[in-house]
Amino acid sequence: MKICAINGSPRKRGNTARLLSWALDGVKNAREDAETELINLYDLSFTGCRSCFSCKRVNGPSYGRCAVKDDLAPVLGKLADADGVILGSPVYFMGLSGMMRCFLERWLYPYLVYDAARSSIAPKRMATAMFYTMNVTEEQAGAAGLPALLRPMENFVERIFTRPYVLWCYDTLQFRDYSNYVAPVFDEAHKQQHREECFPMDLKEAFEVGHHMALGELREFDEHAREHHHHDHEHEHAHGHDHH
Repeated sequence: MKICAINGSPRKRGNTARLLSWALDGVKNAREDAETELINLYDLSFTGCRSCFSCKRVNGPSYGRCAVKDDLAPVLGKLADADGVILGSPVYFMGLSGMMRCFLERWLYPYLVYDAARSSIAPKRMATAMFYTMNVTEEQAGAAGLPALLRPMENFVERIFTRPYVLWCYDTLQFRDYSNYVAPVFDEAHKQQHREECFPMDLKEAFEVGHHMALGELREFDEHAREHHHHDHEHEHAHGHDHH
């Protein structure tokens, strides 16, 4: 078994990278024989899709795979043999990081068939997960419509592979010392408190994602998490909780 984590953040020790590392620890916890790899996209030199359509050419030598030869090519080859992929990206300007977007264009497009069903020719219906990190709160993200903005890419991942487990990491700590940066909109004390109280739970959830992915139980874990989240919101609504 091989599970890869793709880090779409420029930081190798930041929030996104830590979540992905914990997820891979969860994989190893479930199956010691599993092969894991964390790939940092910002270490690579590559572009997004170049619209050459080599992956769509009838009887072409690159049909169903990206023909571009750059640093991403060997990564795409590894992913073709993987049993699971965990994607992690910070949210920049209400969307994925630029490198993650470029990666997804190159990874997903060759497998998408231009037929009526928009079917997939991916070699495996592998398990997938998507981790998002952001400095806004859950309430701010919802008010801005962030889930709806990110959902189309999740839908493409589902269409080509499987429905991704989505982990949201809100209100992240960006700086070690906020006094060194012009960012008066943020309350550093609040950020630190949120980090201490909530980030460990996010790390635990990431670990569980990797653990259940390795055991082939990610869908069941996802359904349970969605049901639990739904019931939590019903309880909050009934009791007038507003999280402030």
